[in-house]
Amino acid sequence: MRRVVVTGMGTINPIGHSVEEFWKNIRAGEIGIDLITQFDTTEFTTKIAAEVKNFSAGDFFDRKEARKMARFTQFAVAASIEAMNDAGLTGDNFDHNRAGCILGCGIGGFETTEENIRGLAEKGPIAGIAPMAIPKLISNEGPANVAIKHGLHGPCFALATACASGTDALGYAMNTIRTGMADIIVSGGTEATITPFAVGSFNKLLALSTRNDDPKTASRPFDKDRDGFVMGEGAGILILEELEHAKKRGAHIYAEVAGFGMTCDADHLTAPDPEGKGGAASMKIAVEDAGLRPEDIDYINAHGTSTPINDPCETLAIKLAFGDHAKKVKISSTKAMHGHMLGATGGVEAIVCIKAINDSYVPGTMNLFEADEKCDLDYVPNRGIEMEVNAALSDNLGFGGHNGSIVFKKYKD
Repeated sequence: MRRVVVTGMGTINPIGHSVEEFWKNIRAGEIGIDLITQFDTTEFTTKIAAEVKNFSAGDFFDRKEARKMARFTQFAVAASIEAMNDAGLTGDNFDHNRAGCILGCGIGGFETTEENIRGLAEKGPIAGIAPMAIPKLISNEGPANVAIKHGLHGPCFALATACASGTDALGYAMNTIRTGMADIIVSGGTEATITPFAVGSFNKLLALSTRNDDPKTASRPFDKDRDGFVMGEGAGILILEELEHAKKRGAHIYAEVAGFGMTCDADHLTAPDPEGKGGAASMKIAVEDAGLRPEDIDYINAHGTSTPINDPCETLAIKLAFGDHAKKVKISSTKAMHGHMLGATGGVEAIVCIKAINDSYVPGTMNLFEADEKCDLDYVPNRGIEMEVNAALSDNLGFGGHNGSIVFKKYKD
């Protein structure tokens, strides 16, 4: 089987407009959650989110191009530029027919949808709907615009499995290279859903934190006083490349993408399997696919959403998947810092795992003041630790019972 490695990374998210800035702020425990500025929250139960601040698409590409893209696509293209440059893939120094783009996106251009529905209601179908409404809102426009930007003629599609989308996209990208369909895949996730309809709808599900008076401590993964997740936005993009192809061109290799697992609880539309069986199966498959044993995993970047239901169910899943090693492995959720970016979260948290391997550092779970009695594993509370990380697993669970797990390990020739 062809081996797959990571040769480039890029991100736009609430605590960093680059991988370097993002990782610096992760290590510093910076929290990007604050009051929402993108719309008037007067009538909303939740008034907080992790927004990407001071982002201008024109800083990354032509403003005329930017006007044809929804915010989620702008994030993806901007992050892909950093990732491609980081990988040294510029111009014609690679076979564009053997390169593609597979991105996770749970929802797509919500702000475009809302704007045009308001326009339809207020002005009618002729004057109220913009010509680019459909091309901006559909989720496949994210990878399509990335492909156009970089001239990628290989496999190109969007994958939607709710909050597992970014992780599942990386898994599919890995297998696309493994099976010989491509040598390079730009992959990860992107999302931008801090909009009135999205926030209002998640409020109806009682899924979001309402700790509006203290935004910085609103997201509390595994804490007994957690009251819901905090919505984030952004993109995390990785360049996945076949090992021999990367070596031949002298690319820097960050890590090996070693294993992928994907399951469905087939139990409930919005809640995880209460016994954690689906999540456990996904993690087990990923570890086995990587040719590793449970005890070989040093760090788990947990889904850790800070919702009352998710955190104990995920804890059970980790115990089922890792057995006795569950008590020893270091686990953290970085969502307390960057928020829950839905379809983008798998891409951004994959970058966390790779940086943990490269930097020998495990981030802490911020705002873990007192662990829930059902959450009794080592979540590295409030402060990261220096330690060698040879293999890391990123775990994401999505509405619909979707479970995605991906394993990265230190590259060895």
